[in-house]
Amino acid sequence: MRTAAVAFILSMLCGTFLTPLVRRLAYRFGALDHARSSRKIHGHPIPRLGGVAIVVAFYAPMVGLLLLHSGVGSMFVAEREHAIGLFAGGIIIALLGLYDDLRGANAWKKFAVQFAVAGLLFALGFRFDVLANPFGQPINLGWANLPSTLFWIVGVINAMNLIDGLDGLAGGVALVAVVTTFLISLQRAHPLMMLFSSALAGSIVGFLFYNFNPASIFMGDTGSMFLGFVLATTAMQTNQKASTTVAVLIPCIALGLPIMDTLLAIGRRAIRGRPLFQADKEHIHHKLMDRGLSHRQAVLVLYGFCILLGAAALVLTYASSGQAALLLLVLTVVAFIFLRSLGYVRFDRMPASAADRKRNRALRAALQPLGRRLKQLQTPDEMWPVVVEAAEVLGAGLVELQLDPAVSAGAPAGATYSHGGVDGDRANGPFRFQIVVPGNRAVERVLVLGWADGRTAIDRDTEIAAEIFCEHLGEALDLVRGLERSTARLPQIVPRG
Repeated sequence: MRTAAVAFILSMLCGTFLTPLVRRLAYRFGALDHARSSRKIHGHPIPRLGGVAIVVAFYAPMVGLLLLHSGVGSMFVAEREHAIGLFAGGIIIALLGLYDDLRGANAWKKFAVQFAVAGLLFALGFRFDVLANPFGQPINLGWANLPSTLFWIVGVINAMNLIDGLDGLAGGVALVAVVTTFLISLQRAHPLMMLFSSALAGSIVGFLFYNFNPASIFMGDTGSMFLGFVLATTAMQTNQKASTTVAVLIPCIALGLPIMDTLLAIGRRAIRGRPLFQADKEHIHHKLMDRGLSHRQAVLVLYGFCILLGAAALVLTYASSGQAALLLLVLTVVAFIFLRSLGYVRFDRMPASAADRKRNRALRAALQPLGRRLKQLQTPDEMWPVVVEAAEVLGAGLVELQLDPAVSAGAPAGATYSHGGVDGDRANGPFRFQIVVPGNRAVERVLVLGWADGRTAIDRDTEIAAEIFCEHLGEALDLVRGLERSTARLPQIVPRG
């Protein structure tokens, strides 16, 4: 217990000291989150590498204790495989998140690394062997323990990534979950999990000093995926060999909010025909703000909901099968009422959702061949007519493409292409919306779309379709830039007269 307290204090101090340093570095290198999407809440660029401070603050005190405190070394030796899994797996996931924050990684690349890490942990002894059954005997999973473990670890990693939508939300949710895990580890005399949980709690607290609303830094994918990994593995290991029949349900309840939010996101995107990995503005925290809560109030309400779930998880550790079944029934009813009040679980909206699904699939079907055509072209001049055609598919009467002259050989003056609009009175002209064209670049490229139909905002489905097209456009422009660089490096052959 004393060692865990020391780890918490050291991690908190490290997080408090490191976060402003990381913030300055992020400003210096341009690692900023720009609010150029309708789902973004903040109104100005904010550094997004705060997860680096969380990761370093988590590992540094434990490495120091390992070198200076023989008791910690004994813990690591006693559970060597688990310690190696948590250390190595956490570093790999953190590096994946850092790469995504700096360069960008598509969903399939992230899934490949996450499943590989989850497989490594399964081999090192992190696994679910039984399925909880509060109404009878536990169900032995047998061969299904492998997919169950993989989907648990990968699912929680991405659930924490999805819940990171408001200042301080992901950090606070993770803090409640990790405190719950620590208390269960203390009850079950699991010193290694106590040490990891306390170190993670300290690093989160140190970071939250700068991340709570109004945030001066975001944790980014580095932080959210790392938190999800540590929470998934420590919660699973803490409850792995518990005697209670609902042991496997305890981490699910402790992490109930991010899990529930993720399942809702998958369900509504599938019903409406949206890409599963494309973000939207219909998460639980968005719904709370739509009902008039301020940014901070929405976060505090969700903190309270997480505390309720954490308390329920702790009660389950002492409950009999009958008591556990009753508690789970109560939690289910409370969750249903909560979600219903936010506008979820509304079957009367199914016809509208079906119409949205038809429209979204038609938009993607029209834009996909245009995206493939872009990658067959050699210059921005050749790509521009395809961009105009895509804008027409989206119903936009105005389109501009702003490129950095350094990467757009042959671009017109100012490196800007424009079609269908006059740059005169923008205040009374068409509604304009900017979308960042992604790519492996430090300088942003921007696509501007305009509508003269009287709208004052872009609907999320149209925005998602435009973002998908911009991903194709960014890949095509990067291919052109790579070709230009390769050509520039070729040796020049000078004929001899």
